[in-house]
Amino acid sequence: MPSIPAAECPQPGRPRLSKFHAPEIVFGQDSLPEAAHAALRLGARRPFVVTDPGVTEAGWPAELLRRLRSAGLRPQLWNEITPNPKDHEIQAGFERYESSGCDVVIGVGGGSVIDAAKGVALLAANGGAIGDYEGIDRIANPIPPMVMVPSTSGTGADVSQFCIVTDTERRTKITIMGRALVPDVSVIDPRLLVSMPDWLNAATGLDALTHGIEAFVSLAHGPLTDTHALHAVLLVHANLPRTMIRRQDDGPRTAMAQAALEAGLAFTNAILGATHAMSHQVGGMLDLPHGLINGILLPHVIRFNGSDDPTRFVPIAQAMGLPARPGMAGDEAVDMVATEVRKLADEVGVPTGLGAIGVRDTDVPRLAQLTLGDACLTTNPRAATAAQIEDLFRRAL
Repeated sequence: MPSIPAAECPQPGRPRLSKFHAPEIVFGQDSLPEAAHAALRLGARRPFVVTDPGVTEAGWPAELLRRLRSAGLRPQLWNEITPNPKDHEIQAGFERYESSGCDVVIGVGGGSVIDAAKGVALLAANGGAIGDYEGIDRIANPIPPMVMVPSTSGTGADVSQFCIVTDTERRTKITIMGRALVPDVSVIDPRLLVSMPDWLNAATGLDALTHGIEAFVSLAHGPLTDTHALHAVLLVHANLPRTMIRRQDDGPRTAMAQAALEAGLAFTNAILGATHAMSHQVGGMLDLPHGLINGILLPHVIRFNGSDDPTRFVPIAQAMGLPARPGMAGDEAVDMVATEVRKLADEVGVPTGLGAIGVRDTDVPRLAQLTLGDACLTTNPRAATAAQIEDLFRRAL
């Protein structure tokens, strides 16, 4: 496995202020019971456990509920979440939380479950509708304590300050961002990853790769995010294909759990870029897996960003084990990285174009306009006009 390349350092005499948000993290095999201990420490009496039907069928919530009851708590289970959580689902979850007299919120599942759990906690303390909080730092009141247990290896929602929700009226995804949304505790048990179907394993793994790459080139990157971002890229590139072939192997699964964690820590502090800003709009329109859309868009955005400033892509190429070297032409590294991302997407079964998943050329102008309003676009390393975003969508068709 290649070593992590050295990231660019700030120029001498020009120190850069960095602020790093992170929850308490418990990581390792068989760590799921720690979620019950964490809830107890946070003052839970009647924890609200959010999950979905697929994770429920896998048995992980039942195991957690037993642990919570053994600790003397009276948990309430809510598992009525669908992929890409909808605004009305979060409203329904909040109403259940209120009527049950719950306190600590626990999410057990992938990014959709965790985003829904965050949405319930947000409304519990602030009221209104979830769409009222679209944007950055619009949450006024402290929200209930949150414990998250991810069952996928890619979204990073368990450590992030993001909550992504589908606005069903506008058929788009809204981004809610704020320090209050960083969970109190993240419990990462790689055992849970074995229950993912292959398509979800591929999608979430590509999501983690996108997080690492976009965080590293983001305008808000810094020394504290760079190391996590590059190591996440290295881990995904080396281990995602292996998890598709040998689902039960502990080593690659644990490596992917760490990749998701490190990518999450990187992007929640450095934020993201155009890939995510565009992907949110496609996912909101078609209700498709977010990571799959990222896998299609990312090579095109890499080339777009790299044509403006290619230097940050040399360390990324090195992290992927490509024959990049310090001092090489940056545009050569950009092409290497974009080609390798597409190769990895092919290997795990991601379509080559947006047209294959239902995007039409007539959708492009609307998708581009919505992209311009997405918070993730603000930290993309290259400014983009509506016409340029339209061109990127069409290249990806």
